[in-house]
Amino acid sequence: MIIREHLEERELSLHLRAARSCEASRQRQEGKSAVRTEFQRDRDRILHSKAFRRLKRKTQVFISPEGDHYRTRLTHTLEVSQISRTISRALNINEDLTEAIALGHDLGHTPFGHAGEHVLNELSLEGFRHNQQSLRVVDQLEYHGKGLNLTDPVRDGILRHSKGKGPILAPGNAEMPYTLEGQVVRISDIIAYVNHDLDDAIRAEMITREDIPENARHLLGNTFAKRIDSVVKDVIYRTLDNDLKHIAVSPEILNVLEQLRDFLFERVYWVKDAKSEMDKIHHILSTIHKHLTVNPGPYINPWPENDPEERRIIDFIAGMTDNYAINLFKSIVTPRYRF
Repeated sequence: MIIREHLEERELSLHLRAARSCEASRQRQEGKSAVRTEFQRDRDRILHSKAFRRLKRKTQVFISPEGDHYRTRLTHTLEVSQISRTISRALNINEDLTEAIALGHDLGHTPFGHAGEHVLNELSLEGFRHNQQSLRVVDQLEYHGKGLNLTDPVRDGILRHSKGKGPILAPGNAEMPYTLEGQVVRISDIIAYVNHDLDDAIRAEMITREDIPENARHLLGNTFAKRIDSVVKDVIYRTLDNDLKHIAVSPEILNVLEQLRDFLFERVYWVKDAKSEMDKIHHILSTIHKHLTVNPGPYINPWPENDPEERRIIDFIAGMTDNYAINLFKSIVTPRYRF
């Protein structure tokens, strides 16, 4: 028996509502692997992509922090993957699919985190959302414009993971992923970032543990590990209660997650110092955008060929790491003298 077929047979023991790799289709047909399922191939393609490697130098919250222990977009992605896999394994759904979605969900994030996304949304004629850009990365930008040709369940999970300040879980809503595995990543994303952004804000002395809303500390616990453990167990047990009709979380836990998200916006993301950083980021990215509009040749990719130059400029800026953007900005604004 081909090893892949043996792995596909194993998937038959998953919950009836779990996704099966043998049923997944791609935009372009390909031959099958002898040793990996289709979801495993997707995971590996994402892991080996250039966009994934760049995540290590993209900001999560704090811009160029002084310290080695603050999260980056890469460490955030790995934490989402770990939480997603824990939930998926407990629910007996497709862990490979969950992992692939989790590893790919933020490939389209800009330099400078959500602040950079806000600026690109202003600069782009079409608007900008990182989840849509993540799908664009895997569909059209990686591999010299050919894309990664991922399966539809992975693409759907990447596109629909983002919540902004909207509903975290909304069964039946068009914004929700159609697979349970995609829904797991959607909830795992906020479990990860709410808790690790609190952890980083405490490390940066922007807040103390006592500043965290009292009901959150009472319900979830007063440490990073306890808060994650409380929410993960709640998601698992509430979903088992409904026989996996959809990924669920109890109303009180959901309310606390939304409260903590609002707390972070109020006390961490948009405080006075963060506003000052936002002004700097706006100046850096708008200067780069203006320069590339006049001098696109040396920088932007020739693909996708049918897309306007303006769209490819946004692609190029979105793909930058923080350091690359800062260095390019310096080269633009610093005069060069010849002696």
